[in-house]
Amino acid sequence: MSIEDIILGHDQRGISALRPHLPEDFCDQAAKLVLDHPGTAMIATGFYIAAADAAETDGPPGAIAIGDSLQLLGYEVVYVTDVHAESLMTAAVGSQASVVDFPIADLQASEKFAGELLSQFNPSVIISIERCGPTQDGAYVNMRERDISSHTAMVDRLFAAHPSTVGIGDGGNEIGMGNLASVVPTVPSLVRLPCATTTTKLVISSVSNWGGYGLVAAMSRRVRKDLLFSAEREEELVRSMVDMGAVDGTTGLSDYKVDGFSLEENGRVITELHNLLAEERISR
Repeated sequence: MSIEDIILGHDQRGISALRPHLPEDFCDQAAKLVLDHPGTAMIATGFYIAAADAAETDGPPGAIAIGDSLQLLGYEVVYVTDVHAESLMTAAVGSQASVVDFPIADLQASEKFAGELLSQFNPSVIISIERCGPTQDGAYVNMRERDISSHTAMVDRLFAAHPSTVGIGDGGNEIGMGNLASVVPTVPSLVRLPCATTTTKLVISSVSNWGGYGLVAAMSRRVRKDLLFSAEREEELVRSMVDMGAVDGTTGLSDYKVDGFSLEENGRVITELHNLLAEERISR
């Protein structure tokens, strides 16, 4: 059993069909990239759910898992999102990290803001987890092929010229899926109009949060210390975010779920990763 096996388990969307087009150890390769670039990590997340006019529960918990682990390693962490998830992230991280509200604006204004942000924080690595990116035509489209451009900040502009980036996604329309843009439409259960934004490394998973946990597990293996937070911490995050207005991304409902998976099912993935690391004598 590998990290990749665990995070691609219980695949309900068909994302595993992309696995042959990535390196077998794609989590480890992404982990190496991150660890090779110490300094300031910029982590983008937040996906708008049109049915609820709210952000979803997939993405922010995974972003925090990554951010927490990098802070333990001495990184400065900056989270980037937009108005729909800014309050969720701010409440979750408090004063421990910066949270940037990237404005929903036109391309010119967005590129200007992205440039200023990169100059201000000078990130050594940028990571995206469950963040909608533009299609080849520049539209931001959800899994139901609805255009959500007017509700989505162009956070992808941060990735355009940066040399060290990681994308994490589960459906094909997320930042980083541009790496497999020609393959995604061949899988009927994935989006027909994939994100065109590429990243240096790509992590795929059945739920994007799980990809974030897999990345942390892979970093843990490299530094020989279990950096991944607990299943209890994830449950606490999901519950608090739903109480603040976040919804399940698959239904748009205010449930304590992530992409249709219960708190227990999500927690089981974290436990499996901890167990895998423990088998390799990597302790917390």
